Amino acid sequence: MASHPATVRPISDSPSEKPSMPAVAKPGETQLPLKKIPGDYGIPFIGAIKDRLDYFYNQGRDEFFKSKIQKYQSTVVRTNMPPGPFIASNPKVIALLDAKSFPVLFDVSKVEKKDLFTGTYMPSTSLTGGYRILSYLDPSEPKHAKIKQLLFFLLKSSSDRVLPEFEICYTELFETLEKELAATGKSSFTAPNEQAAFNFLGLAYFGSNPTYTKLGVDGPTLIGKWVLFNLAPVLSLGLPKYLEDLLLHTFRLPAFLVKKDYNRLYDFFYQSAGSVLDEAEKMGISREEACHNLLFATCFNTFGGMKIFFPNMLKWIGQAGEKLHTKLAQEIRSVIQSNGGKLSLAALEQMSLMKSVVYEALRMEPPVPAQYAKAKKDFVIESHDAVFQVKKGEMLYGYQPFATKDAKIFERAEEFVPDRFVGAEGEKLLKYVVWSNGPETENPTVENKQCAGKQFVVLISRLFVVQLFKRYDTFEIEVGSSPLGAAITITSLKAATF
Repeated sequence: MASHPATVRPISDSPSEKPSMPAVAKPGETQLPLKKIPGDYGIPFIGAIKDRLDYFYNQGRDEFFKSKIQKYQSTVVRTNMPPGPFIASNPKVIALLDAKSFPVLFDVSKVEKKDLFTGTYMPSTSLTGGYRILSYLDPSEPKHAKIKQLLFFLLKSSSDRVLPEFEICYTELFETLEKELAATGKSSFTAPNEQAAFNFLGLAYFGSNPTYTKLGVDGPTLIGKWVLFNLAPVLSLGLPKYLEDLLLHTFRLPAFLVKKDYNRLYDFFYQSAGSVLDEAEKMGISREEACHNLLFATCFNTFGGMKIFFPNMLKWIGQAGEKLHTKLAQEIRSVIQSNGGKLSLAALEQMSLMKSVVYEALRMEPPVPAQYAKAKKDFVIESHDAVFQVKKGEMLYGYQPFATKDAKIFERAEEFVPDRFVGAEGEKLLKYVVWSNGPETENPTVENKQCAGKQFVVLISRLFVVQLFKRYDTFEIEVGSSPLGAAITITSLKAATF
């Protein structure tokens, strides 16, 4: 999985644009104007609570940021980010809301990522066995490289199981959906998808089906409760405004309430991941610390991604309609046929429309919308319109959906365009697809903070689309909402006819 260390350069407006200008221009050179970062934090304490209420309830997330851009005529602004008092001591951030400023969040020579995975607060380590997990480690910390290398080992050692186990688990998912559809006329995608995802990860990573262990079918529910305790300060569950704000955003949910649930998950991983834990010990990581990291990487990062992204992807493909479905079915089936009737990694690479559809879904709705970093030193940030001075120690926040739907980069930026990334010109845009905490054109290494499982997530997302259109010509859905992504109900599945 690892490759040569990635070097991250500021993203420019177009491939032909000259490199970013320095902060001070030489005689005769032109540069963007140096501006003071607009926006303010309001009255201490009060301003943070007002912004929190606007973000969650009065405006909603997208409108919260749009209103700031309009008010200050800038895509780089100062604001408070939730949760604020009393959970986060300092809610002040500089928000980066365009594709040009956003990539500075990946540049570990300029920014630090220590304890910033969830934002301006860090969940209690009581939720992760007392350990700071890889996601909270900065690359400058010695353990970062070791633990990330362990995840690369996990991905490499499981690679032969991915394709066959995915097909088995997601065939079961589709059969479940078909039965419920036949019985009731519609079928919720949520629970079957979560069970299929967790079973698949247990089988692919560790050769263990969770449903045949003491966990049974409880895994997804246990993960859901535990994730809620990690992310409650930045989630909305749709409860009455002031009640929810008091319960979720003002005080932490006590970790001891999910300790028993977490321990059940931990026991499954400790018993199932023996060979990976053996490797961890060889690398100088204790079995216990390695196991907590494997649990987090599997349940929070990967399972969480599948729980959020698969329904979102299904939403975009479903809403695109039968014409796209037919094109995908034709491409997928013809490529498999021309490869001797077998699905392989090489065959997946030949499905250009399918690959583009996955990237476009990742662009439209990145599974992790927020990125945080803290300035290691004074430096300048460029938006499309201006240059801004950032001081050492200031917190940077990037709202990714605004970066990946930047109209100065993407035509019809707000639309789902299935073939956007097809062909040489389309592939040039992949550097602006940054769902993995780095550009799609670069790879995770032990020196950067790009998602260790970046290629794995892209692969299983492709496999999902392939399995869907191997089996069905078209489908119809109803779309609802949930605290994390779309809630999909299947209303029609038309079996393959060619």
